Amino acid sequence: MPLLYIVATPIGNLEDISLRALRTLREVKLIAAEDTRKTRRLLVTYDIKTPVTSYHEHNKWTKLDYILACLEGGDVALVSNAGMPGISDPGYELIVACAQRGITVVPIPGPSTVITALAVSGLPAERFIYLGFLSHKSSGRRRVLESVVDEYGTIVVLEPPHRLLASLNDILLILGDRKVAVCRELTKVYEEVFRGTISQAIEHFTEPRGEFTLVIEGKGEEDKPQLTGDIEERLHRMHLSGVAAKEAIASVAGETGLSKKELYRAWLKLL
Repeated sequence: MPLLYIVATPIGNLEDISLRALRTLREVKLIAAEDTRKTRRLLVTYDIKTPVTSYHEHNKWTKLDYILACLEGGDVALVSNAGMPGISDPGYELIVACAQRGITVVPIPGPSTVITALAVSGLPAERFIYLGFLSHKSSGRRRVLESVVDEYGTIVVLEPPHRLLASLNDILLILGDRKVAVCRELTKVYEEVFRGTISQAIEHFTEPRGEFTLVIEGKGEEDKPQLTGDIEERLHRMHLSGVAAKEAIASVAGETGLSKKELYRAWLKLL
C-alpha cells in the first residue's frame, strides 16, 4: 500500500537534511511542497529529480483530492518550507484524510525551529507550551497571552519581522517584563540569539529582519502555590468524612490553584 511521508526539511542550513529524508525524497513518486521554488532549491542541491506539486495554505482543499489520487499510484512525500509539515505549516488536513482512508503516514523527523530555539534559549525546557504564530491583531494576541499568564512552563511563539515589536509590546503588557530569548534566522547566515528581558528585546530589535522564534519565561516558581501542611490536613479531614477523591481534589484545586495531579499524589498518601 502506498505511503505518505511527512518529511522534515532544514530550517535554514541545507546541510541539516537527514540521509533518510534525502533517500525518501528520491524514491517517492511525488513531492507535495508548500513552496515549490524553495523545495526545488533543496532538490537541486542534492540532485533529486522527483516531480513536485504545490500544496499550501491557499490550495490545501482544492489539491487534497489530487494528492490522494496520486497516492493510489505510489508514495508521496509532504514537505513544508522549513521544519516539520503540519506544525504551523500545511499538512494537517492531508494527514487526517490519509488516516481516515487507512493510508499509512510515516514521519521522517528532522530540524525543528521550536526545539532548536528552546534548546539554545537558556530557559527551562522540561515543560513548555507552543502557541505557534500569534494573531496579527492586538486583541487576538492579548487574548491568547492572557490564557497563559499563569503557565509555569516556558512559552514558545513564532513571529514574522513586521509584527515582532507589536507582539513584544503586548507580551510585556500582559505577561510582564520576563526573561526572553529572541532567536532570529536560526541555522542561517545571520543567526542571532538575544537573551535578556522583554523590554531589553524591544530596545534591541529596532529594525527587525528575518524570521523570529520567541522563547519566553513561564510564571515564576516563587508565585507557584505550595502544598502546605494545612492543605494536607484539610484533605485528610475530607477523606475521613467520606468525601470522594475527585470531589475533594477539585474543590481544593479550585481554591488554592494547586494542580490536581499534585493534590492527587497527596491524597494517595492518605490511603
